[in-house]
Amino acid sequence: MVKKLKIQLENNKTFKQGFEEFIDSCKSRNLRLATIEHYEEGYKAIIKFLHEDTAIKDITPKTIGEFVRYCRDNLNINSQTLHTYCRDFKTILYFFMRMDYMTTFRISLPKVDKTAIESYSDAELKILLKKPDLKKCTFVEYRNYVIVNFLISTAVRLNSLINIKIKDIDLENEVVYVNVTKNRKPLILPLNRTIMKILKEYLKIRQYKGNEEYLFCTAYNKQLCKKTLNGSLNKYNHDRGIIKTGIHRYRHTSAKKFILAGRNPAILQKLLGHSSLLITQNYINILVSDLKKEINDYDILEEFNSTNHIKMKQKNKR
Repeated sequence: MVKKLKIQLENNKTFKQGFEEFIDSCKSRNLRLATIEHYEEGYKAIIKFLHEDTAIKDITPKTIGEFVRYCRDNLNINSQTLHTYCRDFKTILYFFMRMDYMTTFRISLPKVDKTAIESYSDAELKILLKKPDLKKCTFVEYRNYVIVNFLISTAVRLNSLINIKIKDIDLENEVVYVNVTKNRKPLILPLNRTIMKILKEYLKIRQYKGNEEYLFCTAYNKQLCKKTLNGSLNKYNHDRGIIKTGIHRYRHTSAKKFILAGRNPAILQKLLGHSSLLITQNYINILVSDLKKEINDYDILEEFNSTNHIKMKQKNKR
């Protein structure tokens, strides 16, 4: 019996070639530049383990397990970073699977240790939120003071903050329009009386020429980049004697203060820009160990557990 011939395509595409296609796909789907840059950084971590010239078809479930062990044994990273590396690897490999470059199989991600990010204490906030002497401070220090107050008031993310323009501040309606967000869904956030007062003064000192300029800029009126602002705020904290740093810590602190005030989690969801209440609930769970410190200072049972407060009266036996 004559065997029927089939067209067979040899697939020897390398991991590097496949990743380049993956990035082109991300660009064609109009993913955010920050997302594409994130995948490119993840790629750098992956190729420390997997050679760029590795044939995609040779990647197996065993490869994933070996990658996880390599990261744990050789990289000084926490469980969250490990999870992120594996998630990026998974996303790239699933793209290869859809392109039929490799055998399809399910990839499970390593679990993350949920550890709370310590928030700023009230004493630290009092120092960080204090207005500097305008006669002595630089524009950068004053700008950082305004930024810190803005972060605590709105709980916006870093990428959202640096993309806010002057036109996005609605002084009449006391709101800010946040057009650059993680999920690409614009936010309209209310501005409280205090931050409104601070912003009005800042805008006078800012001396902008057009509403298209960025609200928070460099000393040369250029848009701030993440690295520059991170370094600048770290210095701002240290100059005020605060060891803790981190812009995202302000977001955690703002959320924590909101919860401690007994506010509605559904409102917090809207303020944080979360797509679902489940994400906000997970965010609150991360804060639990930090909140426990507050609860330990208030022991409701202690008031009623003292023998000095309640004396039992025994009835005489008849």
